[in-house]
Amino acid sequence: MISMIPPTNSSMERERAVVTGLLLLQLILWLGFAVHRSPRFPGSLPGTLLGISGAILMVVPSFAYVAAKRSPALRRRLGARLPLRRLLAWHIWGGILGSLLAILHTGHRFESTLGLVLTGAMLFVIFSGYVGRHFLARVSLDLREKQGLLERLTTAYNEMAGRLAAQPGLLGTLRESRARSPLQSRLLAWSRSVPDPEAYALAKGATELAGSIADLEYGIGTDELLRRRFRIWLLVHVLASVVFYGLLALHIWASVYFGLRWLV
Repeated sequence: MISMIPPTNSSMERERAVVTGLLLLQLILWLGFAVHRSPRFPGSLPGTLLGISGAILMVVPSFAYVAAKRSPALRRRLGARLPLRRLLAWHIWGGILGSLLAILHTGHRFESTLGLVLTGAMLFVIFSGYVGRHFLARVSLDLREKQGLLERLTTAYNEMAGRLAAQPGLLGTLRESRARSPLQSRLLAWSRSVPDPEAYALAKGATELAGSIADLEYGIGTDELLRRRFRIWLLVHVLASVVFYGLLALHIWASVYFGLRWLV
């Protein structure tokens, strides 16, 4: 289950490139059933070891991450030795590498209903986690950048407004138009009535800043709405993970109950 702990831009791009490559490899391995099938491999000793290794990689880091995320006491005990960001990284890489081993474990034997559903659930969990991790992280990163830029533009605009306020004669013209038009139109109309070139440039700059601020505020609102709506995808990923772990437990039980061929 993925949480939106925002990575830095460079680390996110590097992680996205590596993860995308591994997911493409997983897709190629999964499509290998068209040219290769080994019905006896999943129950053999190598196949069993691959399955056990894959299950450990998918389960242990995920449960450790969820436990630390949901338990403040455990998170404080782990402290700086195992921060939540590192546990999240283990969860991501464990899930991807474990799913690769699981595909190899199948030997492309997709015959039983449980095996088909389990493989489909695993692939969906990996896909939903990938989308949630990188798409929402990208939106969050863009949102932080826009908010930082908005703060800088607002500061610059306030400085210009202070300089404009220091010119009482010109400020009177601005006040007269205040009730007749919105901010940007008001500044533009006022700037055209200013005979002083320096004051005109100042008013024009304030007009352009007002437009940029309005555009940024609209973009920030859109990103915030998109982030809120897309958090539903995170819920889908969590629910799919619960279903997958249940199917995995059932698969392990069935394997033990019906016997491991390499023990015979």
